[in-house]
Amino acid sequence: MTQINIDQQTYELESLSDVARQHISQLQVVDAEIQHLQVQQMIAQTARAAIFASLKAQLPHPEQ
Repeated sequence: MTQINIDQQTYELESLSDVARQHISQLQVVDAEIQHLQVQQMIAQTARAAIFASLKAQLPHPEQ
């Protein structure tokens, strides 16, 4: 038997309605997409930092 915890309450998955199980499935899909987007954001931030560092290296250094 599979259990799920929602708001500190444990439910048997098999005892939930079809609609409730469908919502749980949809939440899993959305959570996976959020995780994927967070990884994409980290990749973009890393690329931005590398491009910015490369830009700084290309700029002339001001005379002091």
